[in-house]
Amino acid sequence: MTFTLKASVAATALIASAGLASADCGIESGSVRILSNDFSALHAVNDWAQKCATDKVEVTKNETEEHKNIQVPALTTNPATYTVAVVATNSIVPLMNDNLIRPLDEYVAKWGQQLQDSQKVYVDGKIMAIAFMANAQHLFYRKDVLEENGIEVPKTYDEMFAAAEKLREAGVMQTPITSSYMPGWNLAAEFVNTYLGTGKDFFEPGTAKLAMDQDAAIKVLEAMKKMTEYMNQDWATYDANAQKPVWDAGEAALSINWGSRAGAYIAADNPSPEIAAGTAFAASPAIGGGNIPTAALWWDGFTIAKNISDEDAEASFRAMMNGISPEMMAENPDAAVWLIEGYQPTPAAVGVIADLQGGARPYPMLPYMGMLHTALGDNLAEFLQGKESAEQALSDVTAAYNTAAKEAGYLN
Repeated sequence: MTFTLKASVAATALIASAGLASADCGIESGSVRILSNDFSALHAVNDWAQKCATDKVEVTKNETEEHKNIQVPALTTNPATYTVAVVATNSIVPLMNDNLIRPLDEYVAKWGQQLQDSQKVYVDGKIMAIAFMANAQHLFYRKDVLEENGIEVPKTYDEMFAAAEKLREAGVMQTPITSSYMPGWNLAAEFVNTYLGTGKDFFEPGTAKLAMDQDAAIKVLEAMKKMTEYMNQDWATYDANAQKPVWDAGEAALSINWGSRAGAYIAADNPSPEIAAGTAFAASPAIGGGNIPTAALWWDGFTIAKNISDEDAEASFRAMMNGISPEMMAENPDAAVWLIEGYQPTPAAVGVIADLQGGARPYPMLPYMGMLHTALGDNLAEFLQGKESAEQALSDVTAAYNTAAKEAGYLN
C-alpha cells in the first residue's frame, strides 16, 4: 500500500483560508453509527454530525478509548456495527489490511466541495479517509511555576530533568512530570515519539525488516526510565485522560501530552482557572544532543465502512461532512489544529505548531508498523520497572515483531 496525505500538514496548520461554507445535511434516510476515540475535538465533530439526525436519519456515536480494539471486529461483521470509524495515522492501517473500508472518491466528488486537498488521504490512488485535524504530543508546562523558580522552558530531555530536580529540591513538587506510560499502546507511542527524535528509522528502506539503531533505542529507554523517577509511582496507570486531573490538582508542572487535549487545559470552564491561566505549551523536548522534537506528527480523520448499505454509507459521509464543517470549527476553534478551510491557529495550537516548525517527523504509516507498535507496548514495561535490561527489552521487542511480521507474510 502507498499512503499519501496531499499537501503539507504544517502548511495547512499555519496558513489560514478565508470564508465559512454553509452546511446543510440534506440526507433523506439512513443510519449513521460513529465509532471514535474519546476527547473534546472528536466530541465536537460527532456532535455536529448528530445535528443531521431526523425522524428518517439515525445518528449514534460510541466515543471510547477502546476504539482501536473494537474497530476491526466491529467493521468485520456484515452489516458492520459502525458505519463510520474515526481513525488516526496508524489506526487506518488494520482497516486497510482487512479491506474493511470503502473508497470515498465518489462521495468527495458529490459532497466534498468544502474539502481541501490536504484533507484527502490517498491509499494506492484512492481516497480512503478524510483528515480533519493535525495532532502530536508536545510539552505542557506551568509557566507560572517555572517563572517563580527561575526555570527556562525545557527544550531538551536533560533540561526537563534539571527543571524537575530543581522543583523537587525546592519542595515545590515531588513528582512534577506526567506522561502516558500505561503499558500497551500508550507506552509504545512514547517510545516511538522519542525514537523519532533521534533521527533514526525503524526499518530498512522499502522493507519490513526491523533496523532500529541499538544505541539510539537504548538512549530512548534510559530517558524514559529517568522520566519515571519524576512521575507518580502509579505512572503505569496513566494515559492521556488520567493526566489532566493530576494537572488540574496542581501536582505536576511538566507534561508530555497530546495537542488534541490542550484546549481543555486552558479552557475558560476549566475546574482550576488559576492553573489553566498558568498553563502554556511548547515543542516536545529534543533528545541526545539533537534538535528534533520527540513527537510523531499525526492526522485524525474519518473512514466509511465497506460492509454497510450504500444508503447508510452516503448518509454517513454527508453527516461527517457536517461534523467537520467550517461552522463546527468556528464554534470549537481551540479544540484542535484543524485541517479545515478557514482555520486560524489559537493558543491551544502552539505546541503542535512548534513541533511542526521544529521538524518533527510523521508517524510511520506502514502496514507493518502496527505490529512493531504492539511489540513495543508489550515488552517495555519490565525495563522501566527495573526487572530487565534495556538490551533484553529490545531483544524481546524484536522477537515479538519478527514473529508477528512473519505470520502476516511481511517477512520470510
